[in-house]
Amino acid sequence: QVQLVESGGGLVQAGGSLRLSCAASGSIFSIYAMGWYRQAPGKQRELVAAITSGRSTNYADSVKGRFTISRDTAKNTVYLQMNSLKPEDTAVYYCNADITVLTGAALGYWGQGTQVTVSS
Repeated sequence: QVQLVESGGGLVQAGGSLRLSCAASGSIFSIYAMGWYRQAPGKQRELVAAITSGRSTNYADSVKGRFTISRDTAKNTVYLQMNSLKPEDTAVYYCNADITVLTGAALGYWGQGTQVTVSS
């Protein structure tokens, strides 16, 4: 069993900052990519940022220059530092990880989601 537990969401004013964390635990052999997705009401889930085990990163155009993704390999944890937040960043943010478990199976796992609300 693998679990992804997110934390750090909340309510912030426009221009403010939040830091999201997502820790993976369980029968983990290795983690390739970890990332953050978000889903606003009435919209499809979209990629926000992702980082590979080699530290390659990918960002949605809408967050480039404002958000920074990082990971602590030893802790199986990924972070998303969000600065200069805008009301349009309001969404439920989900952590995702590509994990190979001890049995050798490789699957994508999702966290439960954390709400980020940016007020104008």
